[in-house]
Amino acid sequence: MASRGTVKASANFNASADAEVLQKAMKGLGTDEDAILQLLTARSNAQRQEIKAAYKTLFGKDLVDDLKGELGGKFETLIVALMTPPLTYDVTCLRNAIKGAGTDEKVLVEILSSRTAQQVKDIVAAYRQEYDDDLEEDVCGDTSGHFKRLLVILLQANRQTGIQEGNIEADAQALFKAGEEKFGTDEQSFVTILGNRSAQHLRKVFDAYMKMSGYEMEESIQRETSGGLKDLLLAVVKCARSVPAYFAETLYYAMKGAGTDDNTLIRVMVSRSEVDLLDIRAEFRKMFACSLHSMIKGDTGGDYRKALLLLCGGDDA
Repeated sequence: MASRGTVKASANFNASADAEVLQKAMKGLGTDEDAILQLLTARSNAQRQEIKAAYKTLFGKDLVDDLKGELGGKFETLIVALMTPPLTYDVTCLRNAIKGAGTDEKVLVEILSSRTAQQVKDIVAAYRQEYDDDLEEDVCGDTSGHFKRLLVILLQANRQTGIQEGNIEADAQALFKAGEEKFGTDEQSFVTILGNRSAQHLRKVFDAYMKMSGYEMEESIQRETSGGLKDLLLAVVKCARSVPAYFAETLYYAMKGAGTDDNTLIRVMVSRSEVDLLDIRAEFRKMFACSLHSMIKGDTGGDYRKALLLLCGGDDA
């Protein structure tokens, strides 16, 4: 499948030449940030790994350590993220979300609801290899209730495939009975159905649910649930409808209002740059009164802004 990313592999690629450019940019007094960001945003992640290897071969030093020594702040965080292999990046984000002060539920929700089943399986294996810990156990130790149960279901990465025509009505009915029709909510039905059915199947269930109840699935979840469970259920529903639309909304709310959630902005821009950022940009333009490019431009500054705008690519004004 052709990538819908904004970042593509560079055609006339020479890892050693790139390594020399980066070394020059960091040598002596002052750092040429512009040279660094122009180069790294114009290479694919696989190419950045080759540059990293060439840099060590040529100079006997670790490129990422040198970049960390020369750069600072959000710009450094962004560049280090770009230098990290995608699977390692997801695993590191999850580890920091769990092991930091308090649990960063937002990161657990975003990654586990949006990644494919195969990606989740790879994440679980890589997490064990990297930390000699069980991701599911770590998640369980840090969460509770139906929020925990749905995370555990998503970690099994056993979603059904295809559409079970015979179950569409029954699933919609079960969700209706569990929520709108009942005093108090039977969260277990939501968790089991939304955690296990395929995206194609769930889209049909949402349509049936709307006919039956007069409500969009999201409206019922907003009303019937709260806290981490609500956020996770909404993310799962939105990803079943459209992963790019989910990320467009995530980016919008990371920048909207006072202050910017830079961690989310960096995480999404980096992790989707070679996957579906073109689609995310298109959805963003449809959903909001501005382009992703213009919002990033208005919300960030300096080299950090320059690098983010290069990752974003064009302006869908």
